[in-house]
Order: sequence, then structure tokens, then C-alpha cells
Amino acid sequence: MKNQIQVVIADDEELFRVGLAHILSRDEEINIQFEASNGKDLLEYLASIESLPDIIITDIKMPELNGVEATKVISKAYEQIGIIALTTFNTNPFIRNMIDVGASAYLVKNSSPAKVLHTIKQVYYNGFYYDNHVMKVLNNRYVSTQDAATSVYDEDFLTQREREVLELICKQYKTTEIGKKLFISPRTVEVHRKNLLDKTGVKNIAGLVVFAIQNDLVPPIFID
Repeated sequence: MKNQIQVVIADDEELFRVGLAHILSRDEEINIQFEASNGKDLLEYLASIESLPDIIITDIKMPELNGVEATKVISKAYEQIGIIALTTFNTNPFIRNMIDVGASAYLVKNSSPAKVLHTIKQVYYNGFYYDNHVMKVLNNRYVSTQDAATSVYDEDFLTQREREVLELICKQYKTTEIGKKLFISPRTVEVHRKNLLDKTGVKNIAGLVVFAIQNDLVPPIFID
């Protein structure tokens, strides 16, 4: 069997946490590495291990340390870990806040098991997953006429090819799919991806997408 996606779940509702772990573990690609009841337990666990998880699924409202504060720490100290917010809160301020502090995806707890599994795999393979609702929140925040973010970067900041790759990344195309669309090799796509991270100074693909929308480097993005 190929390497499994290592997942940690942080949620103070034990029944929900155990049930989610049971559902996810039925997928042969996923292994539940640890369950935490709050952000404090989560951070203590991460500090105590050598083999870090690939994905953390965290609630927002938890005792001891909430999901927002835990995500702030994790996104800085363990930037290679993808963080998925899974919560009952579905209002724009909560979504914006979690994305701002480093969440790679945002889901509500009434999401289907299939959507949660899809999101885990998208974050694992692509670095992020923002569905249409989250994309609308980001677009409305940064690109609307009332709250527009005029780009401070001139046209020479990115090459035309880098802009094309960036837009397709924001549309959540995989590396191979980007290569086919632009008639370039996957290796060349990865070179452009690295150059985009270097030029923007962000640490991961989720941050790159937010940076691109925030700085008007791509047109408004909506997922097909």
C-alpha cells in the first residue's frame, strides 16, 4: 500500500471527533495519527513527535486554546502541515479569520463525508482547497468595489507565463493539468510554482492563492 495521508483531528466534542475519525479511517489512503480535545493538546502533541502529520482537521471553538490561535502557531512553526477548519461557524468573518491565519481549507460540520475526504486529498496533493463559498468570501473581501485591493505590483512583477500558472493554481488545477493546458511539462510547472512562492514571499500554496487575490494578480476566481 502506498504511503497513507497522516491526519490529526482536534475537536472538543468527543462524539463528533471519534465519529469523524471512524469515517475517515475507512478510506485506505488515510490514517488517523492522533486525536486532540483542544488546541493546547494539539500543540503539545506536535512538539513531542518527530513524524509530523500531513493534515490537521481542527474545530474553531475549543477550550484551553481555540482553533484560530492553534492555527496561527502551526502555520508558522509547521508550515508543511495542511490545516482544515471544520466547524459549525459559516459566517464570513470566521472564514476570513481562519484563512488569514493559515487555514488551507474551510468546511462546515454538516459537510458530507465525501466532501471532507475530497478536501483532505485536495489539501494533501494541491496544498489547499477553497470551495466556491470560500472563494466568494475572498473575492468579495479583496476585489469588490467597496473593499478593493489595488495591486501595488506592476505588470513586470510576474511574467505572462507565471500569471497563467498562478491563475490555474487558484482555480485548483493539479500540476499535470496545468501542464496539459499550457503545453508545458509538469517539471516546468513546478519551476514556475517555486518562482511564484519566491517572488511573493509566501510559504505555501494556500498563502499564494490568498496573496494573488488580495493583490489583484488574478481575476475573481470561481470554482467550476
